[in-house]
Amino acid sequence: MREIIFDTETTGLDPATGDRMVEIGCVEMVNRVATGATFHAYYNPERDMPAEAEKVHGLSASFLADKPLFKDGAAELLEFVGDAPLVAHNAQFDFGFLNCELTLCGLDIIGTDRMVDTLAIARRRHPGAKHSLDALCARYGVDRSHRVLHGALLDAELLAQVYVELMGGRQIGLELAVDNDPQNPVQTTTFAPKIGEYRAPRPHKASEEELARHAQFLETLETPLWTS
Repeated sequence: MREIIFDTETTGLDPATGDRMVEIGCVEMVNRVATGATFHAYYNPERDMPAEAEKVHGLSASFLADKPLFKDGAAELLEFVGDAPLVAHNAQFDFGFLNCELTLCGLDIIGTDRMVDTLAIARRRHPGAKHSLDALCARYGVDRSHRVLHGALLDAELLAQVYVELMGGRQIGLELAVDNDPQNPVQTTTFAPKIGEYRAPRPHKASEEELARHAQFLETLETPLWTS
């Protein structure tokens, strides 16, 4: 199964108030293994960069001034994404900005039926714990020492590792019976029989023929231990 793990950086928190997406990073995974294929782009938001947002990702208006507009790179992004499910942390946020940019270009939005939210998964797996990307990296031993500022591609690469752990870790390759619903990973792999499945009782009593063969075998033994 092909999946795209992605992250965005923006000018703020709400595209409905004029905030724009300025960076996107995507990591391709097949059967929950990174293929090495990535997509990364910066975009000119055609507006200023609030100081609060720049503190988070370090992307200034001057840095983005010569970057392409989203509409000029939308086709390349959509080609990379294809029809794969899209995995993000707090996915409603990233989907909101991505679909806003697509709408501004007059393009079809990406349906939320393709959305996989690792924040929602983490809340189900670890109720009461911290669920930020940093906290999940710490929980699963994912090295984030090189993460000084937020960056879309770097965060997508970290999230890809966290996603694998949230979905059961590398042992998912040992599947005997698999739940393929990415939104419900609690029982990704199971080795138990299905409820209601009938299994005939296993016979434990030796037959008369087996007892006779065993007695015949014992007669061939010289000074067996149990008689010494």
